[in-house]
Amino acid sequence: MNCRIFLKRSFLLVVAFSVLSEEVDAQKKRFVLAIGIDGLRTDALDVANTPNIDRLKANGAYSNTAQILGKRYQKNDTISGPGWTSYLTGVWADKHGVHDNGFSGQRIDQFPHFFALLKQQKPGFKTASFIDWHPIDRYIVSKADIRSGHNASGADGYTIFDKHIAEESAEVLKTDNVRATMVYFGACDETGHRDGFHPSVPSYIKAIETVDSHVGKLLKSIESRPNYENEDWLILISSDHGGQGTGHGKGHNVPPIRNVYLIVSGESVKKGQFEETVYIVDLSATALVHLGVKLDPKWQLDGVAVGLKE
Repeated sequence: MNCRIFLKRSFLLVVAFSVLSEEVDAQKKRFVLAIGIDGLRTDALDVANTPNIDRLKANGAYSNTAQILGKRYQKNDTISGPGWTSYLTGVWADKHGVHDNGFSGQRIDQFPHFFALLKQQKPGFKTASFIDWHPIDRYIVSKADIRSGHNASGADGYTIFDKHIAEESAEVLKTDNVRATMVYFGACDETGHRDGFHPSVPSYIKAIETVDSHVGKLLKSIESRPNYENEDWLILISSDHGGQGTGHGKGHNVPPIRNVYLIVSGESVKKGQFEETVYIVDLSATALVHLGVKLDPKWQLDGVAVGLKE
């Protein structure tokens, strides 16, 4: 065979294979796992032994100065109620109306959990929620096809329920066709309240390392799925606040409280540390865009998709 003809055919085969590979990638089913770790102080995560979270950071985009408060509105307290509502609805407290842990004046029906927004455009997409801080399950969660809510109490109680949550969600992730899953762990926050939010507090570091082992269990379940090679998983991790001393209220100007980690990990992510400021409200928008949802201006989201390649 003429060498020139051979090279031309070889080139065409390479091009055809590349196009076919892109088509296969485009057909991959997309999934989201959003993990919430309550009261996770950034410098404590940095010193803890967390191989699973470290792997997600290495395979994704991340910031350790993600903001729990927006530029436009900062009147809500720096506590769990407004923090998790902002995380899950993608809007700040002047819209969702949650300023403390009492949830009085909340307008979550008008600015709902991102599961509800997902269902508007993708009604067939299955969702699941696993929570052991009761107010999230009671006030915020909506449109979850699988819903497991528990009412834990104290550091020891949350440690037990976190383990249960991890086992329960891992079983679902292993076999079920759930396209969006939210898993919440509360023991780090409760341990911080009891013993202190600081890298020098052994029990607080241990709580973080225990949660990392739960994250590892979830990742193992995902990677053991029968069709995992044909799936595109986006893993999101963030928190509602950090901590200082044994608290985190009124932390508007306290970096260890208002700065948290935001990790966006997966094959569809541009890897590396975020150069721009990111916010906890960005998490919902990022999850929705990954799942093929067109963000509707009527939703009035404050967050934007971050870290994704497209």
